[in-house]
Amino acid sequence: MTDVAIVGAPGYAGVELTRLLLGHPELRPTMLTSLSETGRSVGEVYPALASYTEAVYVEPDPEVIVASANVVFLAVPHTAAMGIAPSLIAEGLVVIDASADFRFKDPEVYEEWYGLTHTAPELLGEAVYGLPELNRDALLGQTRLVACPGCYPTASLLAAAPAVEAGMVSCDRVIVDAKSGISGAGRTPDAGSHFPAVNESIAPYKVTAHRHTPEIAQGLSLLAGKAVRALLTPHLVPMTRGLLATVYLELAKQASASEAIALYRERYSEEPFITVHEEGQMPATSEVRGSNRAHIGVAVDDDAGMLIVACAIDNLVKGTSGQAIQCANIVLGLDETAGLDHPVPVV
Repeated sequence: MTDVAIVGAPGYAGVELTRLLLGHPELRPTMLTSLSETGRSVGEVYPALASYTEAVYVEPDPEVIVASANVVFLAVPHTAAMGIAPSLIAEGLVVIDASADFRFKDPEVYEEWYGLTHTAPELLGEAVYGLPELNRDALLGQTRLVACPGCYPTASLLAAAPAVEAGMVSCDRVIVDAKSGISGAGRTPDAGSHFPAVNESIAPYKVTAHRHTPEIAQGLSLLAGKAVRALLTPHLVPMTRGLLATVYLELAKQASASEAIALYRERYSEEPFITVHEEGQMPATSEVRGSNRAHIGVAVDDDAGMLIVACAIDNLVKGTSGQAIQCANIVLGLDETAGLDHPVPVV
């Protein structure tokens, strides 16, 4: 067993990591840290897990983390990760970061969109972007720092990648219409995430200003080998979890839906967590709830000359915690599906 620590364990990303790791055959959560819940048991904060662990949340002391674990998952707010990651890496630990602190290769992009100076830019060059289906080879070897993607970029890039890589689409501009459950806003409530504010309502938010926009653009540009402009319009929908990204791409040449689906199925044929639906079938978030799966539907609008691809994921699993474990499995040389391959509820 490999001992792991979760920093920021009571948040939604942290507790999903806890839930999944409690069933992992080779990774053992030995330290769960929290500033707000120190001294309380996991079962007290989350009764659903009371039968599975007697662990108690402790303060995030770096020296104790180093002594207790070989791998550290950082489920902390942006800016916190770059404060703690350098010292952990220096002590020889593998760091899997679920925040945005190491996702960008250019620190100026981070500073522009997050409004803060990056305090560990020396690590940006070695941080591996943790989207295994597109970047698996980079995760193999002596990886010390994994920057897990955001939930919107995960679904958007998985939806666009095969067509972009194959040159099926022009990529001058990529439009993403995406919808996410309220858990994406995190555990701490605010006026916009209370039940009366979101129930029986759907609304776009942070239009032209969402921080995942440059991350999507960075990923698309790497796939296309040229600068790509991404337009993301996120929406908050009245459900707890789940994310659906519908991506619109202009066809570079005429192609049928069957040809596009064949391309996607070939590209993802060896991917254990991706399903490409039959022609005429689009994915729903209920299909992937609670899982590390991504379900993809592909269509072509002949009149508009557009490829339309929808990707459904669980924002807390494939969009965050499950993907972090998938990356850790690869980095550590374990079965990539370990702790993640299980059926989902069907009703």
